[in-house]
Amino acid sequence: MYTLVVVLHILVCLFLIAIVLLQTGKGADIGAVFGGSSQTLFGSAGPGTFLSKLTAIAAVIFMVTSLGLAYLISHRETASVVKGVQSAPVAPAPLQTQPAFPKPPMPAQPQTK
Repeated sequence: MYTLVVVLHILVCLFLIAIVLLQTGKGADIGAVFGGSSQTLFGSAGPGTFLSKLTAIAAVIFMVTSLGLAYLISHRETASVVKGVQSAPVAPAPLQTQPAFPKPPMPAQPQTK
């Protein structure tokens, strides 16, 4: 299931990139003045409505697959080799009888007679 959603997500992502790159910008109308019109490919209405609807559909599918992947990742079942194994009771640590650093010896007192 996860692999299918990832593949669909990648395909929709690439399709969305292609759709956006196919659309003409708002400043592209000046190019029609010097000959050639890019609006005749999809009829007299132009590609604007068709490509904008296709972009909206692809964007919705992209968002749905994004949310689906987030849900699948957050609810992923993790496998463990120690699943179901109960741990042994832990004994308390023994008390330390000797200090970690012994006191330095006292300097010898000079003997006076």
